[in-house]
Amino acid sequence: MLNKVEEAKKILLGNRKNGYTLPTNNKLYPAQWNWDSAFIALGYSYFNLDFSITEIETLLNGQWDDGMVPHILFHDKDTSYFPNHTTWKCGKNIPSSGITQPPVLASILRKIVEKNQLSNEQHSRIVNIIKKIKNYHDWFIKFRDPNKTGLVSILHPWESGYDNSPIWDQPMSNIKVDKDLNYKRRDLEVSNSDERPLKTDYDRYVTLRDQFSDVQYDPHKLYEISDFNVVDVGFNALFLRANKDLLSLAKNFDLNFDDLNNFVSKTENEILKLYDDNINDFVSKDLKTNLNIVVPSITNYFTLYANLQDDELNKKIINNLKNHNINDNYYFSTIKPNHHSFEEKRYWRGPIWINCNWLIYQGLIKKEPEYANEIKKKTLELIEEKGFHEYYSYKDGSVMGANNFSWSAALYLDLVLEN
Repeated sequence: MLNKVEEAKKILLGNRKNGYTLPTNNKLYPAQWNWDSAFIALGYSYFNLDFSITEIETLLNGQWDDGMVPHILFHDKDTSYFPNHTTWKCGKNIPSSGITQPPVLASILRKIVEKNQLSNEQHSRIVNIIKKIKNYHDWFIKFRDPNKTGLVSILHPWESGYDNSPIWDQPMSNIKVDKDLNYKRRDLEVSNSDERPLKTDYDRYVTLRDQFSDVQYDPHKLYEISDFNVVDVGFNALFLRANKDLLSLAKNFDLNFDDLNNFVSKTENEILKLYDDNINDFVSKDLKTNLNIVVPSITNYFTLYANLQDDELNKKIINNLKNHNINDNYYFSTIKPNHHSFEEKRYWRGPIWINCNWLIYQGLIKKEPEYANEIKKKTLELIEEKGFHEYYSYKDGSVMGANNFSWSAALYLDLVLEN
């Protein structure tokens, strides 16, 4: 285990650039990713708090004037990734994408500051970070919930972080793809095609990007013109937890964010309504068609991380989780293996991702500690047996995607060293 701890640290340091860290050390992801950086910052906090704070500061240096934090920052203008800065053509201080990603920063930051002694200088840096995160959350509330429902929308599958999940199959089917699309994928040059999204997926991803570019990424217009508009339960659960954690941070750092309280209450109530007793699972909503999306995704269990104030429902969720793929040697598969959309190797349609296990473990530790520790044990065993990879087969633990994967290393450090 000690050797693995040192290996995890070396991976993070080996992937580190000037103030930020790449998701991996190959050409698959040659930039800074939003939620990756949050998890990476948590890993650094165990051996270099300054690197941890800097990772978050560097990400927030790319924040737009309206508060949005992009899902990718192209610091060195590397063009080996598609779509790169020459495609997006946007960004405030740093070339960036024009969309965002799951807002886990507040939750990660709270975890970091609660276990570390801060110097005066670090304290002031954290206060500045918290204020920027508040602006980010305000952006979501203003532009992604314009009808004040308490639930925010994502307007592109990439914003979810689980890019090609079967959750998006139904809403993506309504996107009319331009016949004259002209682009060249770069991911297949360094990764197996059966482990990556399909061409039909990419055609739709690029079509959406073109729509957004046509209105200069104006957040007022995007909500109306996007052919993709989904209220995803997993994403909203992460945002609910993030808002709760932001309120806690504000209290501890003498800031007043009381305007968030009503939104938090409303979000909690609306997420509870997304639970369907007939199927014993949460549904997401396709707002373009008003249809429910019913997919047994592991991301539905991010509701455990949200700490919903409903003990009876939490027990139901935990019992459902125990039937996800608990009989297998490795878990959790991103999609329940008996579902028709499940694909063992294809990115977010089946493989195990360490961050999903970590989020669920965090959500369970106070609700059912014994089960939480079983998940932790299984996750650590997978990494210690197979290494720090991007994702893994639920059947035999075989490795897929990138190796030397930063968030796998960072979250391993947290699981091993948190106590």
